[in-house]
Parts: sequence; C-alpha cells; structure tokens
Amino acid sequence: MTYAEALILAIIEGITEFLPISSTGHMVIASTFMGIGDNALTRNFVIVIQLGAILSVVVLYWRKFLTSFRFYAKLAFAFLPAAIAGFFLENYIDRLLANVWVVIITILLGGIVLIFVDQWFKHAEETEEQDISWFQAFKIGCFQCIAMVPGVSRAAATIIGGMAVGLNRRTAAEFSFFLAVPTMLGASTKKMMDSYKTIQHHDIAILLLGSFVAFVVALFAIKAFIGFLKQYGFKWFGYYRIVLGVILAVIVFFMRA
Repeated sequence: MTYAEALILAIIEGITEFLPISSTGHMVIASTFMGIGDNALTRNFVIVIQLGAILSVVVLYWRKFLTSFRFYAKLAFAFLPAAIAGFFLENYIDRLLANVWVVIITILLGGIVLIFVDQWFKHAEETEEQDISWFQAFKIGCFQCIAMVPGVSRAAATIIGGMAVGLNRRTAAEFSFFLAVPTMLGASTKKMMDSYKTIQHHDIAILLLGSFVAFVVALFAIKAFIGFLKQYGFKWFGYYRIVLGVILAVIVFFMRA
C-alpha cells in the first residue's frame, strides 16, 4: 500500500464511518479497485484507522465522556453482544472482507431498508441519552452485531436499532457515535495485537497517517451528518446505497466476465 492509497482510504473512512452507508464496505470496494484488497496490510488498515475516526467522537462530545460511571457502564453493556460475536466470528468476518459481492448485496439491501426507516419509526418520542434503559442499550448492541457483515454499516445497524427501541433519530445517532468508541477501540486493539509481529516501520507510518486523516475528516462529517439527518432523514442515504450498489454490481460483473 502506498501513501496515496492510504490517504484515499482514510478520507473515505472519515466521511463514511458515521454515515449509514458502510465505511468498511466503501473501503473494501475502493481497495479492490486499487488492486490492494487482498493485501494483509490493507485488511489491518481498514480496521485500525477506524480508531482514528471514532476519536473524533470523544473530541466533539467530550462533555458526555466526563459525565458519570453509568454512561460508561451502559456503553459496556451495549458493547457486550458485539464483543462476544466478534470473538467467535473473527475468521469468518475476515473472509467476508475480501468478498466484494457480499458488500454489494448488503449495500443494496441496506438501501432498501433506509428508504422506509423514517416511516417505520416516525412516532418515536424525544429521548435523551441518559434516559436510555439498560435493556434498550443491550438491544441496540445486538443490532450492532449485524454490522459485522461488510456493507451493512455499523452506523445504520445501531441507529436503526436505537429507533426500533423507541429513540428519536438524533438520540439514536448520537448513541451510535458513543457506542463506536468501545467497539472500534476493541476491534482495532485486537487487530494490532494479532499482527504486531509482522508490522514493518513503513506499515506503522501508513497506519498513523490513515488514522490522523480519518480523525480530521470525521470531525467535519459528524456535524454535517447530524444536521442533514434532522432535516432530511434517512431516505437519501437509501437512494445513494441503491444507486451505488447497482453501479458496482455492473462494474464488477463486466470486470470479471
């Protein structure tokens, strides 16, 4: 992986991590078209730089992270399903990351779901993060497990999960941001521990560059997303996913025909 390729993937990560369009899916697609999709460094890079992006949440919502032990305990409770599922399904997930057709199919299906989400949950009440119950947090965490399939979108799964348990769009989106912190911290740390013996000095520089760029880009993407979500809802993200999925399916079909 070159520095230019790392820069492109990091920008994609920063823009898409908190949008319901699948950051991993976009990076898998981009790396496949750049010819580096099967590279071991690329697979590590896709996971590790997500940590840089989620650090933007800590910066933007730092007051939330200085509130109480209950806030962290609730996040840990919501994180538990993904931690258990990730432990047992890690190898299977890694194989899915190399399959661009899995990403295309889940992008299309996710797009269809997003078109109707606002109608399904239009009567959600105004709820603040501190009012989320332990059981609601756990159910949102179960929804997050679906996002282990590349292309589903962790943000989409957790936001829809939040709305399904009664949260409004803004609170569901913000809780999704908060839940990303332990989730991606755990995934990135484990990935680095598993591969630290094989990482070269060049690889470290690539990972640091990608994490920093993803962090900076995500700072702006989060603010823009919340504003867009309040005004327009999810349907435009659904249309985007469907159009993208169709275009990618045609391109990949003819490339491999």
